Amino acid sequence: MSAYFFSIGATAAIFILLALSLNIITGYAGQAMMGHAAFFGIGAYTAAILNGMGVNFWLCLLAALVMAGVCGAVLGVISLRLQADFLAITTIGINFVMVALFNNLKITGGSLGLNVRKPMLFGARMTNTHFFVLTVILIVIVCLLTVKMRRSWFGMALASINNDAAAARSFGIDVNRYQILTFTIGTAIAGLAGGVYAHRMGFIASSDFAFVISIQILSMVVIGGIGTIRGPIVGGILLSFLPELLRFADNYRNLVYGGLLVLMVRFLPGGLLGEGSPILKLWRRIRGKGVGVHE
Repeated sequence: MSAYFFSIGATAAIFILLALSLNIITGYAGQAMMGHAAFFGIGAYTAAILNGMGVNFWLCLLAALVMAGVCGAVLGVISLRLQADFLAITTIGINFVMVALFNNLKITGGSLGLNVRKPMLFGARMTNTHFFVLTVILIVIVCLLTVKMRRSWFGMALASINNDAAAARSFGIDVNRYQILTFTIGTAIAGLAGGVYAHRMGFIASSDFAFVISIQILSMVVIGGIGTIRGPIVGGILLSFLPELLRFADNYRNLVYGGLLVLMVRFLPGGLLGEGSPILKLWRRIRGKGVGVHE
């Protein structure tokens, strides 16, 4: 039972990390990113290729983070000339282009994919338990950095850009610089998640980073609560364990994701635990009454 839990938990933790990274771009900066799996894949293939060359596991993760971040910076520069809808379409296109490259380039193993050797830790091969613990540590670090970011000038600048980019410019905020930084940070974390994923799975193929994965990551952010830290975590947990409950309806999983996304946007646009969520309001009301009674 514990082995099964850590297997599912390791995958869930990786997707929570991806959801947190997307939330930085979409939730805080308000950028329409619809192809996040492309940068997940860039990180995964970078780590897998270096792994095949015998490079150290930690250096593979660092390279995955840097490579995805550099590509994200390029996308950030491109995004400066694109409005929300066109940016969304562009990122979708990038996702399809990257999958095609992964599926056809010789260095990525083409349609056969790439095998990845499991790294060693203290003289033994890393297991799902190790990957789970490692990814949880990374999640904690990202959450702490996100909290610090939100309380800094950078976070306030992102909030103003999200509300009204033109107004932010009028107050002297360098909108272009902040947008590029946001794409760089968000995609770098996605690349790091990709590096962990490649080593944890032991094998990767282009289908692991298809557009449907981007939708899955976006669903985690939207369903949990966009623009919050708790939202992507809760959304990641729900949508990672939900497939295990829906194994009897394997062919309809994507339909369930799509249906949940539509329902959330229609009835709970802030997500389950986003700002303005009825669930969150109810919890605060109960908590407030509890504090009042205690006092």
